[in-house]
Amino acid sequence: MSAVLKSAPSFEPMRPEDIDAVMATEQRAYPFPWSRANFSDSLVSGYSAWCCRVGGALVGHAVMMLVLDEAHLLNITISPDWQRHGYGMLVMQHLFDVARSHGAKRMFLEARPSNAPGQGLYDKLGFETIGRRRGYYPADAGREDAVVMALTL
Repeated sequence: MSAVLKSAPSFEPMRPEDIDAVMATEQRAYPFPWSRANFSDSLVSGYSAWCCRVGGALVGHAVMMLVLDEAHLLNITISPDWQRHGYGMLVMQHLFDVARSHGAKRMFLEARPSNAPGQGLYDKLGFETIGRRRGYYPADAGREDAVVMALTL
């Protein structure tokens, strides 16, 4: 961890009434954030969606799809004000616990090669690169590839 954790977070299932705060965090964190529809559709689809809070403040959120014995991390975002304090690691650990409790044996994710902090976190957690998706993400100069990563839970 790059910094000492200041406060222990709580994890709560994301609800439709959380989407405004989630969207505000998402828009501050990324140049190409998820849309409101992405989050609403995830909740309607029954994906495992979580809010991470400290003292009532939204620190971050995550969305994961669970299918059979696999988990696919679709979105993880830590508010810029809370980054570099260990919360990303804690959110991931929470997701691992949830995935395991649903019988998942592996977790998959896609990450931007330009997302050095995310890549560093996934490397620390033991994710391995298993492929690449060409032109997967929107970018300022067209499209950016995605690095496909997997971890045995």
